[in-house]
Amino acid sequence: MSATTAGELLSFDREHLWHPYTSMTEPTPVRLVTGATGARLTLGGEHDGREVVDGMSSWWSAIHGYAHPALDAALVAQAGRFSHVMFGGLTHEPAVELGRRLVDITPEPLERVFLADSGSVSVEVAMKMVLQYQRGRGRPDRTRMLTVLGGYHGDTFDAMSVTDPVGGMHSMWQGLLPPQVFAPRPPGAGAAADEIAAWATTLRHVADQHHHELAGIIVEPLLQGAGGMWPYPESCLQVFREIADEHGLVLVFDEIATGFGRTGHLFVSDLVTPDILCVGKALTGGYLTLAAVITTDAVARGISASESGVVMHGPTFMGNPLACAVASASIDLLLAEDWTSTVHRIGDRLSAGLEPLRILPGVRDVRTIGAVGVVQLDHEVDVVAATGAAIEAGVWLRPFRDLVYAMPPYVISDDELDVLVTGIGAAVQAG
Repeated sequence: MSATTAGELLSFDREHLWHPYTSMTEPTPVRLVTGATGARLTLGGEHDGREVVDGMSSWWSAIHGYAHPALDAALVAQAGRFSHVMFGGLTHEPAVELGRRLVDITPEPLERVFLADSGSVSVEVAMKMVLQYQRGRGRPDRTRMLTVLGGYHGDTFDAMSVTDPVGGMHSMWQGLLPPQVFAPRPPGAGAAADEIAAWATTLRHVADQHHHELAGIIVEPLLQGAGGMWPYPESCLQVFREIADEHGLVLVFDEIATGFGRTGHLFVSDLVTPDILCVGKALTGGYLTLAAVITTDAVARGISASESGVVMHGPTFMGNPLACAVASASIDLLLAEDWTSTVHRIGDRLSAGLEPLRILPGVRDVRTIGAVGVVQLDHEVDVVAATGAAIEAGVWLRPFRDLVYAMPPYVISDDELDVLVTGIGAAVQAG
């Protein structure tokens, strides 16, 4: 690509395209991607031809990296048959086969699959299911969700309503969102037993106070993602399960970020089973947008007993054949490999490489879980400066709030991990 052409693209982009969480009138710089393969992106423009290690997996989705032959082949093969057909009144092999895989690899009670368009939409669908289940059980006054502070569940309105109301990105929408019930976030990973017990007591108290109006519980299990990259103890999951059972609540695990091995578990739901599981992001290996809501027969029957008798949601691109075909190929690819060892290898190398950053000025904490590495600062990151420094070190990162973090593709090599760690260090010092 010529410098002139790259310049024209970037100029049009700056004048006309709106990027996530970015001002339209005062946009921050963007980099032009001209290619991607494995764990690397190729940049154009001022960085013409430069390769950088992708520390973000395209917002945690491209677990197999880019241009993977198996995923490319699945996409091309399905495109040669048909690219899309409505899911209302019709079905097709890619959707059926994906549903079969999802039922097989998730905990046994989860056997009903709703194919949505994106992570946020899957949360919307899950929350509708919770409310319709309670209506089907004759409890229409139960309309609120119990969740914990520090969470993030997406950018659509119901998803925003269960996202942290103070520190979250959506605090400006207070007063317009459905009012939910918030309890303290779980203590951090490695917390002492008495600290966990005190948190559990508080959570139970909140649930007891509001049980008459609560329909369900929704949390990100084991790791809160965009709300702070906050890992917490496994024992907290059982507390959620017990409270849900005690009060007749539907337990929803949002594994859009944590699913498909990212925390070291194929799904955190393998530890404690929810009533509804939301998955997305890595579902298609980052190729196409797709999410799934997987629930139990008991929840499905409760919804069927509500006045509508059906789930009141039907996206135009529900069950898109291209997305379903590549999702099945991505799942097959993950399970055919020793993904557990891969995730541990990435986590161990991130842990060893990032730990020395703890002594740097401005660093509050360093933490890892599975294939996730986080450096928390004691101030808001200068995203422009930190991103620029990382690119100069050969790495693509996208810090936010007070966090410089990485969730690299599973195909990343040890040498690339070392480059990634160096880039994180550069971003921390610049930001």
